This record gives sequence, structure tokens and C-alpha cells, in this order.
Amino acid sequence: MAGESSYVERAPMPVLAPLASSVWVQQVGDRAVAQRHVPHGGAEVRCVLGETPRLLGPLTTSMYHDIPAGGTVVGIRLRPGVLGGLVGMPADELVDQNVSGTDIWRDLARLTEVLGEATPQAALAALQSFLVRSAGEPDPVVNEAVVHLMPAAGRGTGTLPALLSISERQLRRRCRAAVGVGPKELHRILRFQGFVARVQASVDERSDVDLARWAIETGYHDQAHLSRECRRLAGATPGELLAQYGSACACGHDHAASYLPMIQDGRFVQEGRPVPA
Repeated sequence: MAGESSYVERAPMPVLAPLASSVWVQQVGDRAVAQRHVPHGGAEVRCVLGETPRLLGPLTTSMYHDIPAGGTVVGIRLRPGVLGGLVGMPADELVDQNVSGTDIWRDLARLTEVLGEATPQAALAALQSFLVRSAGEPDPVVNEAVVHLMPAAGRGTGTLPALLSISERQLRRRCRAAVGVGPKELHRILRFQGFVARVQASVDERSDVDLARWAIETGYHDQAHLSRECRRLAGATPGELLAQYGSACACGHDHAASYLPMIQDGRFVQEGRPVPA
């Protein structure tokens, strides 16, 4: 209906699953929206229809972007570790950057007009197809490292070099080139995303809040540790973040494609497998 906003997130088309964890369509009502982005380990390709698509690089802190009233956004969330191969440059050059997609992919300029004239679903499909054609090969060592660093794995960075048969220095270099940040920073971000997933699920399901339990489940020492990391990565306390998500997403937003894999088994986020029912 006119005046209402909606956000619907879904799994990507199967051919894009090795590169992307989810895709979305966001339709803004009669008031402009300041869209909040928090670190999730990957990058995003997003387009306000009628404007040039943009690449939001890996974040190390929260960032806001304005979406005009009546605007429609289509977007793709890339998996951690695929950015370097996709853009053909070291991913750490794009950390905390919001750049025009045409600065990365020249061919994207020809797609801008097509996206602006298409329906949201057709625009999203066209943007996904473009990324499939642009795809490079992800670093398999980094991809495996990400799997081990997901919250459900319960593993830190100290054992990774031995597990992956690589030196700590090489792993750090390859991780920065593929992901944008080193293994320790990535571990902190993925752990935080495990908490964000529980926040989103509680908003969707209107379930009880248990910050202390969520902190332990996602790998923090205690709730105080979670609070410190939440302030660092999102600029808010856990309670403030929960209230902000509740206010923004309680009506007309569907984030299940992002949070269900993180809650059930974080490996599914990276391996592109269907989430079990």
C-alpha cells in the first residue's frame, strides 16, 4: 500500500549461491529512510532503482545511507571472502568504502538504465546475473577459514594455520586480500553477526530477549564482553540495537534469509547449502 515500507530478503538464484548469501528488495514509503549497515564480513552490491549501482565494501563499523521517499532498493549480500576475486583487486582497498559500481565494473554502466525501468524482481534478477558473469574464483583457503570462524564452529583464529596447513602470515595476507580484514577482525565480525541473527529472530518471532544467553551462545565471554563489542562494531549497546531493530523491522521486514542460517548452523552461510527445515 502507498506510504508503507517493506524489506524482503531471500536466498540468491542458485547459480549465484557460491558468491552471495542473500538478496533483497526494499521499498520505502512516503518518508526517507536512513538505512543502517553493520559489519557482517562480506560486502554488498545495492542499487536504488534509477541510480547507479554501488558497492559497499566490508565494514568494520556501522554506516548509514539515505534512501529517498518512494525509493526501491535491490541488493545482494556477498559471502565473506569472495570480494577480492569478484572485483579483481585486494579487498582491503575497499574496507569501509561506498563506491560507484561503475568504478569497479565498467559494463555496469549499461545496466543502470535497464534496472531503472524494470520491476524490482526483474531488476534484482538482472543484477544477480551481472555478478555471475563477473565472478572470479574465491580463495579456497580463505573460504575454509571462514567456515571455521563461524559462531557455530566455536573455533578461534589460533588453530587455523595448522588446520589449513598455512603460516599465520600467509593466512593474514590472503584473508585481507579476499575478505578485506585479517582473521582476528573477521572472527569478531562473524561472532557479532551471530548475535545480530538472534536479535532479528526475536523481533520477527516476538520472542523473549535473553542477552546473557545469546552472548554465551555466540562465543562471548559474558554479556559485558558482548556489550563492548556491540558498541565497537555497531555504535550501540545490545539493548539499543535490539530497540532499533524492533522499531525499524517489526512491520513489513523479512530478514529470515540472513538470520536463520546463522542461528541453525553458520556453515550454511559460507557453503551455499540449503538451510535444513
